Formats: sequence, C-alpha cells, structure tokens
Amino acid sequence: MFVHPDDDPRSQGGCEDEPATLTAYLSDQRRTLEMKCSGLDPEALARRSVPPSNMSLLGLVRHMAGVEHAWFRRVLAGQDVPRLYRTENDRDRDFDGALPDPEVVAEAWETWHGEVAFAERFVREAPDLDVRGTIRGEQVSLREVLVHMIEEYARHNGHADLLRERIDGRVGQ
Repeated sequence: MFVHPDDDPRSQGGCEDEPATLTAYLSDQRRTLEMKCSGLDPEALARRSVPPSNMSLLGLVRHMAGVEHAWFRRVLAGQDVPRLYRTENDRDRDFDGALPDPEVVAEAWETWHGEVAFAERFVREAPDLDVRGTIRGEQVSLREVLVHMIEEYARHNGHADLLRERIDGRVGQ
C-alpha cells in the first residue's frame, strides 16, 4: 500500500451535509495528489509517462493549479486574470513546461497551494452551493464546480498512480 491506513491523512467520511461532503471529498482528492508526489526529486516529478505523452506528476500539479485557478478565480469569483500555464498558442504549457528544475517544482507547488487556499476560502465564504459563475456564457453553480473538481482530481489521480508506479514501484490504494 502507498500509505498505511493508520497514517492516511485523508478523511474517513462521516460528513453531516452536502457542503461538508463535497468539500471533504475534494480535500481528500487534493491530498491524494500530494501523496502521489511526495518524496520525489525534481527529476522524478518531471519524468514523462510513455511517448508521445507529455504527462508527468509535476505536469499534473501544474495542470491542477490551472484548473483550480480557472474554476474558482475566473469562473466563480469572476476575476479577469490570465490563465495559468496556458496561452492561446500553447494550451499544454502546464505539461510542456514541467521541467526537472528545483525552481520550477517549487513554483508549481507554491502556485497549487495558493490556488487551493483561494478555492477553500471561496467555498467557506460562499453563502450556499447555489452561488453562480459564468463560463462560455453559461451559468454554473458552486455545487457543479465542486463535483467537477472531485471528478477532475480523481481522473488525474489515476494517472498519478500509474506515473508513480513507473517511477519507483509504489502503487495506489
């Protein structure tokens, strides 16, 4: 197992209501990504999966920082800020720019932690799950975004399992 059940920092359920359930599940998915990346040096974090894929654990951290940023800052909070790790001409900069450089790794984690903190604060201060944002002219609720984020992390944590197993043989649970 990746971590002994007694040492697992993720929640064990027991949520009382919908907001607590959604935020606990999202928090657990975020912790899972951190766990999959723990203890690795920049070279291992930036190691690509299998050609032609450009996927790496570091790329996933950068990608998820961008996803957090897009949904919580841009869509729900309505902030007019540029996308992270993505431009009109380079939509894969999150993965392409995931280089085995300690400064790139430190910046990625700092950005990801900052975006997670912003999202957690936004959710905590929201009056309810019906808070709305706009994406491509369509309304989306905080509830929908939380469910989407759980799905997005779960899918990419599956990728992280395979990447980590390729790096050092550790498998997920």
